[in-house]
Amino acid sequence: MAKSDKPIPTGRIRRTAKVGGLIGGTTARGYATKATNLARTKDGRQAAAERRQIEAAEQIVDVLGQMKGAAMKVGQVASFIDTGTFPPEVAARLQAKLAELRDSAPKVSFRDMRKVIESDLGEPVGEVFAEFDEQAMAAASIGQVYRARLHDGRRVAVKVQYPGVAAAVRSDLQNLGLILRVAKRIAPGMDTKAMAAELRERLTEELDYEHEAQQQRAFAREWRGHPFIVIPDVVTSLSREHVLVTEYVEGMGFEGVKKLPAPERDRFGEIVFRFFYGSLYRHRHFSGDPHPGNFMLLPDGRVAFLDFGMSKHVSREQLEGEREMLRAGFVGDAAALHRQLAALGFFAADDPEVEPGRVMEHFRAATGWYLEDRTFTVDADYVRQVMIDVGDPRSEFFPLMRRETVPAEALLARRMEALTLGVLGQLEATANWHAIAAEWLFGAPPTTPLGEEEARYFGASPLRPAPRAERAA
Repeated sequence: MAKSDKPIPTGRIRRTAKVGGLIGGTTARGYATKATNLARTKDGRQAAAERRQIEAAEQIVDVLGQMKGAAMKVGQVASFIDTGTFPPEVAARLQAKLAELRDSAPKVSFRDMRKVIESDLGEPVGEVFAEFDEQAMAAASIGQVYRARLHDGRRVAVKVQYPGVAAAVRSDLQNLGLILRVAKRIAPGMDTKAMAAELRERLTEELDYEHEAQQQRAFAREWRGHPFIVIPDVVTSLSREHVLVTEYVEGMGFEGVKKLPAPERDRFGEIVFRFFYGSLYRHRHFSGDPHPGNFMLLPDGRVAFLDFGMSKHVSREQLEGEREMLRAGFVGDAAALHRQLAALGFFAADDPEVEPGRVMEHFRAATGWYLEDRTFTVDADYVRQVMIDVGDPRSEFFPLMRRETVPAEALLARRMEALTLGVLGQLEATANWHAIAAEWLFGAPPTTPLGEEEARYFGASPLRPAPRAERAA
């Protein structure tokens, strides 16, 4: 059986064995390298360590990609958060290999996927669709996507859930500790506690494509007619629990965007920032999965956003509380920042070891890229340091972080923010992120051409942005 035709292992024992094999194999190679290093020069030891890390990343990509489910999703997140503390050329090689989890994951044969389509839709593929390309154009953690054409001529994308993936996800949720240990080998900056909590909360929803269709329809309504953001429409009549049919869009993927000239990357990065952060603060409804496989640059310069299985609505009270927290941080009011974070549940207000001044320093380390009113380039080194400072023992703030927690209602938003930052870092995008964010946080006037377009759109739209507030001085 070809690699692409291997069925997804679904049982907990088989999936545990695969992940355990990764841990055992990389550990054994580590000991072997250490033993050999006794006879190596310093340069030789460094080269051997780099080779071992790259080999481990390649094996992790292969195994997690074949497993799909939560295992693959963890690998996808690791692929653009952090590649450790390696030299730039080594980090680039790791990123290239890890990107395979986003862009060329092993695919399941159409023979098996056809059964899912016909079972859910109740008719043969040839009767539902006028044309259907049996070669999947994308593969993700719980399903893969095909091109098709309806009998009325519309081109559509057909997202089909892998057979047996629900059982695989249940097994992975029991094995999360092992899976996250593997991911930490290639992404030491990953917050494994937050990742585990979020996956347990959200993956069950992702398995229900009817839930995703409902979310996507809501996003399409909220952004309909926007000048540079596109949400494909759902074909509701053909969408079921395991099959989701949407309007087909075609454009340049993330790896292609990364090769564009800096001004075009900057524009793309600003649109990504405006969509993910703007969704939260304008609509109180956001997508929590901004990995690069979920958006593309269209030929007309607009950006299409895809995949809304991991989405959330936020209460008005929660959002206003976060806006107050950001306002305090932006103006440097350490006491107010401490008070508001405690009110939101990030730590106990009376904990003597959580000192307001230190909280402010930590806040600045995590949000400096859009905290200050200046032009700032987000690059991989900056992202890596932020990821360390928000959840890693290597951080100088780790004693403080041990006294803190991320409330459940804020967890997905924090993940969205971190992963959006990771995307901007891969683009090496430059902007005055503070001035852009001030538009939806404080009702500030736009300072970029995209901001001016968006201001005209929201001014004419019946969907109003978040309530305006005085911009902090």
